[in-house]
Formats: sequence, C-alpha cells, structure tokens
Amino acid sequence: MSKETAVYTHGHHESVLRSHTWRTAANSAAYLLDSLKPHMKILDIGCGPGTITADLAALVPDGHVTGVDHAPDILVQARATAAERGLDNVEFAVADVHALDYPDDTFCVVHAHQVLQHVGDPVRALREMLRVTKPGGFVAVRDADYPAMAWYPPTPGMDEWLDLYLRVARANGGAPDAGRRLKSWARQAGCTDTTASSGTWCFATAEERAWWSGLWADRTLASAYADRAVEGGHATTEQLHAVSAAWREFGQHEDAWFSVLHGEILCRKAA
Repeated sequence: MSKETAVYTHGHHESVLRSHTWRTAANSAAYLLDSLKPHMKILDIGCGPGTITADLAALVPDGHVTGVDHAPDILVQARATAAERGLDNVEFAVADVHALDYPDDTFCVVHAHQVLQHVGDPVRALREMLRVTKPGGFVAVRDADYPAMAWYPPTPGMDEWLDLYLRVARANGGAPDAGRRLKSWARQAGCTDTTASSGTWCFATAEERAWWSGLWADRTLASAYADRAVEGGHATTEQLHAVSAAWREFGQHEDAWFSVLHGEILCRKAA
C-alpha cells in the first residue's frame, strides 16, 4: 500500500498479530483454493506474518510464492514462518501495491487479503494486480466489511466501538466497507470476468469469543489504531478504556456471537 495515500490503521502490535497469525488459506482464502494448480506462480500482497503465504506455497509444491508487504519489519516474521514449515518455494520482499516492481504477465495468481480497505487508491491497486497477472490467471481479493459486522447481544459500548473504528479508518484514507465495494472496484479496474462472493468468520464458542473480544480489547488500548484514535481527536483515552471494557463484557456473555462479513472477488484475466 502507498505510504503517501493511506495509513495502515492497525499497525503490528501483538494484539493485531494475534489475529493475523490465526489466518490460514482455509479460513481466509477458501474461495480461491479450487483454482490453484501445483505449478502456479503466486504473488501474495500484504502478506503480513506469512501464514496464508506459507499455506499457499504448500499448495503449489511445483510452483513458487512471493509474499510482499509495505512494512519491512513484519517480513522477518514471515520468513521465520516459512522456515519453520520447511518451505523452499517462497520468498518475501517489500512492495507498494500501487506500483508493483514486477513485469507484466508475471504471476498465475495475485492474491490480497485485507489489503484494499487500507490503500489510498484501490482501483489503481487492482489495475497493478491485473497488470502483473498472466493471461488466463487470477486476481483474488478478500476484504472485511466493518459496517456489515453483526453481533449479539447488543452490549452497551459495542456500537461506540464500530463508530470509532469507522471514523479512524476513514481518516487514515481507508475504506472500512471495502468488502461490498470489491466488485465495483474490479469493474472500474478493467476486470471483465469477475466472480463475486462473500464469506464469514464466526466467533461463538467460549474460547472463540474470549479470543476475539480479548484481542480487540487489547487493540483498542495498545495498538497503532489506539494511538491514531487519540492523536486524530476521535476519542479520549478514557473513551478507549470504555470501549475496551465493552469488548471484555461482550466476550464474557454466554450468548455472545460475532460474525465478520467479507466480500470476495476472483477475476480471471483475459487470455
């Protein structure tokens, strides 16, 4: 993503990486997996700590995966993830999705998970992704849609959390409702063969809701998101503590259920 046009809202605090390292190809890229072939060359944009990247590399044993991110420091963890799994068909590099440093028609698949919601020009980013995709190959994108997230019961403070997050993300130049926009952005970028779908994460068991509510309670107080909320005048420290407490209260409720809706697009480049 371009540092000049958007700011990554979450940063890489431990509370953020707690969720990033949970992500797998199965729970975050299922819509893509049936299109993969063992020989494919894949570009994974916004790879973060590399858990999805490593899964993709395991699924293309005769191919190769390149994971890229705008933040050099997180690539240290991504390389460690790949090394721990004994993968030798994966590499990592720093990149800007608005201006990818790869020739036209390089990759069989260009994948991005939770990226376009944070970039300054998602249509330009998609054009770049399409440019480096081989004819007949795929651009695969999945993004959350924050306004469409649903939960029960309606714990006091949770609506305040969502309102605050939307304001902070938009002030950073992002689009927290990216999930619903992906199909439109793909059309504007020139994708003519696009399959649009949706997927969810659901947190409902005692363990799941404790994990999800706990990481958001911590993220609200200690991450780059918390800093930007205060520095941008969107919330006071006291208000952040109230939102964090609301998350913990929600997670302790026996009836608690939280669903994260994602938009997905699979665009085949014309041969």
